[in-house]
Amino acid sequence: MKKLFTVASLGILLACHTGCTSQQKEQEAFAPIKVEIPARPAGQEDVIQLVTPKIDTVRVGFVGLGMRGPGAVSRWTQIPGTKVVALCDLLPERVEKSQEILKKAGMPEAAAYSGSEDAWKQLCERDDIDLVYIITDWKHHAEMGVPAAMTLDEIWKLVDTSERTRKHCMQLENCVYDFFELTSLNMAQQGIFGEVLHVEGSYIHNLEDFWGAYWNNWRMDYNQKHRGDIYATHGMGPACQLLDIHRGDRMKTLVSMDTKAVNGPAYIKKQTGEEVTDFQNGDQTSTLIRTENGKTMLIQHNVMTPRPYSRMYQIVGTDGYASKYPVQEYCLRPSQVESDDMPDHEDLNAHGSVPAEVKQALMEKYKHPIHVELEETAK
Repeated sequence: MKKLFTVASLGILLACHTGCTSQQKEQEAFAPIKVEIPARPAGQEDVIQLVTPKIDTVRVGFVGLGMRGPGAVSRWTQIPGTKVVALCDLLPERVEKSQEILKKAGMPEAAAYSGSEDAWKQLCERDDIDLVYIITDWKHHAEMGVPAAMTLDEIWKLVDTSERTRKHCMQLENCVYDFFELTSLNMAQQGIFGEVLHVEGSYIHNLEDFWGAYWNNWRMDYNQKHRGDIYATHGMGPACQLLDIHRGDRMKTLVSMDTKAVNGPAYIKKQTGEEVTDFQNGDQTSTLIRTENGKTMLIQHNVMTPRPYSRMYQIVGTDGYASKYPVQEYCLRPSQVESDDMPDHEDLNAHGSVPAEVKQALMEKYKHPIHVELEETAK
């Protein structure tokens, strides 16, 4: 039986056949978009909570060694039980730069792949690689096999590949591992905020000092040609964990709205003299999502205007609240905090932040098991 999920978007106009009345056009302009979930292949099972046999030494290949790649290679040289087997980039000098990182770490030289748009395929065809770590521009992610797809067809191809091969397909969303986020997630899962009703997240980062660093201008080019929240994962990853998305709830409906485009076209004109009249992405995009269980999520995207960096990260629960930007804070009912291992908190109330010493005690008490094990190594 086919299932449908519904997306309601204020920013999308549906084409109307010639002869439509103005009332018909108005109604169709705001009609929900309905997307069919494709039939799943017979016998194919999902990979949620997939467990595979432990690998004693994880053999890694890297694809994309430009802005972020060398830093990733450097981090992997410090992880026990791993071996860097292969390095790939379109430009051979970038591969050599990462070879120097391995040499400095006292590790053997890795196999090198470069000089061709298809070099990464040769890396993936090796039979001595357990994990491919991809740090390319996002337009090439899905083809190489990571879940940062740009279309629904690409998404389903990734899902099918992971299910068919029974291999993990993991989004490297670093923000879910940040100290405040993981601590707050642990608090939420232990009921400190009561029932979590609403969460917020964003990617708000003025990139005007960085546009020139993106290979082949891929990031500005994507903003020029595409509209919407095109980089939602930093905010959405932690938010989805808090709402148990795909662990008991699912995102069902969204409404998205953006501003007009101002700073993007202005940047292009300043750099090239070109007058851009059809720049697609607005300077700010706000998206409100409602889940099957009646929770809500607000996600924002803004890389164009002067603002302090923010991922917004907020938790609104029936018994408490958490926020990371611009100040890390908790607001809780006194009954949620009272215990013998908490500092004196006589002034605690449900309409103000807990004192600094209470916040610190909460973060120590509810430190996530991942941090208990790896915090010092990570730092």
